[in-house]
Amino acid sequence: MDRVPTPIALTIAGSDPSGGAGLQADLKTFHQHQVYGMAVVSLLTVQSTRGVARVEVLAAELVGAQLDHLLADVTPGAAKTGALGSAAVIEAVAARAAHWPWPLVVDPVMVSKHGHALLAPEAGAAMRARLAGVSFLFTPNGPEAEALLGRPVRTVAQAREAAVALARLGPRHVLVKGGHLEGDTAVDVLLADGVLHELASPRVDTPHTHGTGCTLSAAIAARLARGEGVVQAVTLARAWLLEALQHPPEVGGGLGPVGHLTPVR
Repeated sequence: MDRVPTPIALTIAGSDPSGGAGLQADLKTFHQHQVYGMAVVSLLTVQSTRGVARVEVLAAELVGAQLDHLLADVTPGAAKTGALGSAAVIEAVAARAAHWPWPLVVDPVMVSKHGHALLAPEAGAAMRARLAGVSFLFTPNGPEAEALLGRPVRTVAQAREAAVALARLGPRHVLVKGGHLEGDTAVDVLLADGVLHELASPRVDTPHTHGTGCTLSAAIAARLARGEGVVQAVTLARAWLLEALQHPPEVGGGLGPVGHLTPVR
C-alpha cells in the first residue's frame, strides 16, 4: 500500500521562550493539526507572559541561509511568517517567497501583545511593498491594518474597506482580524477571490490571549498544507482558536497563552 505523504508546514518567525507565541506557538499548532512543522528563526526575544524585555533581530543573510538550506531538502505544503523584525529580513523572505509554489500566510506582526515593538518603524514600507504582494493570505489585525494603510480600522465597515485596500497591495486573499474592532461580537473580515465574508464569533473574556494572532495564522497554514481551500481553512481555524481561548493552560503570571492542547475537531 502506498503511504500518504505527511502534510508539512513552515513557519518563519521569532522565538518566544514562554511558548505562547512565535515559532513555538506555530509548531504546537501545526502538531495539533497533524502537520509536520518546520521553523526558520527570524529574531530572538527575552520574554515571558509578563512582557518582552529585549529583541534581537537575526541578520537577513542568516535567515536567508536557513531558508535556502532547508528548502533545498524539504518542500512544505504551506508556509507562514510571523515577526520578522527588519526591512532586510522582510526583503530576504519576500525575494524567495516570490518563487514558492506553495501558499504563504503573512501575519504582519508589528507589536507584541504586551506593546513591545517587534518590527522596526521603517520596515512597514517593506511589508507593504514587498511581502504583502507575494502572500497567498495577508492577516493583519485592526491596528496593523491601520499602520499599513494610515487610516482608522476600528469598525466592521472600516475593516471591509481595509480588506479591499490591502488587496491592492497584491495578496490573493486578505483577512482583517476583528479582535480589536468595536462591538460585542468579534468579526473578522475575509476577502477571498474578490468576495467579502464576515466571520463572527462571541468574544471570550479572558486574560489568556497571548499568541492569538500567531496561533490563528499557523492553524490556517496547517489547514492549507492539508489541502483545504482558503475559506474553509480560515473558518475552521477560527473555530479551533475560539475553543483554545476557552481552554487556556493558565501558565505564568501575566498574559497567558491560549490552549494549544485543544483537540482539533
